[in-house]
Amino acid sequence: MKAVLHRELSAYFHSPIGYVFLAVFYFFSGYFFTLTCLRSMNASLSGVFAGLFSILLFLVPILTMRLMSEDLRSKTDQLLLTSPLSLTGMVLGKYLAALLVYLLGISITLVFALVISTMASPHWPVVLGSFLGALLLGMAMIAIGMFISSLTQNQVIAAVGGFGAALFLILIDGLGSYLTNETLVALVMSLSFYQRFQSFALGILSLSGVGFFLGVSAIFIFLTVRVFEKRRWS
Repeated sequence: MKAVLHRELSAYFHSPIGYVFLAVFYFFSGYFFTLTCLRSMNASLSGVFAGLFSILLFLVPILTMRLMSEDLRSKTDQLLLTSPLSLTGMVLGKYLAALLVYLLGISITLVFALVISTMASPHWPVVLGSFLGALLLGMAMIAIGMFISSLTQNQVIAAVGGFGAALFLILIDGLGSYLTNETLVALVMSLSFYQRFQSFALGILSLSGVGFFLGVSAIFIFLTVRVFEKRRWS
């Protein structure tokens, strides 16, 4: 797993993908920080994280579009499938590489909190809760994007699929407001990433939210392993 992790992590910075992700994320996070904190003299970062929710959903497919698709396109997946490395180890190595780059991106929000602390006292439970929520959100989205990437050798299709999943997760909250059946509303809202993320952004440690994001991550990692297991024996 360590070899795959090192290989994938290096690949992010031997290609534009890692730099593009970090540059775009730093730009938008800096913009929201300036707008909601510096200009308004507000010590809370909740506005920054609220603004970053949709940005994160649409940026993660940039990280995941090549995770599996590149190996499928170049046929190097055959080397991985015939290596002594377990499929779970291979998938986790790729997953952790994307997660580390993502973590490097969202860590800028902790720098913002330190900047604020030189002028005022930030509400640390909100800062840390929001950071945890962003981390859990990224874990789930990376797992979803990785699964989509495992289904195609075309990176563009993998990226479009990831954007489609992100758009669905954004629109699902709006869909709930148009439904009249309470059971359907409850079912739709139970899939809402935004509602669970909001709890963390308010500084509330929601165990159900933690379980939800970790569960989604585990399910899609498992599905990705099954895709490659089927490919190994086909």
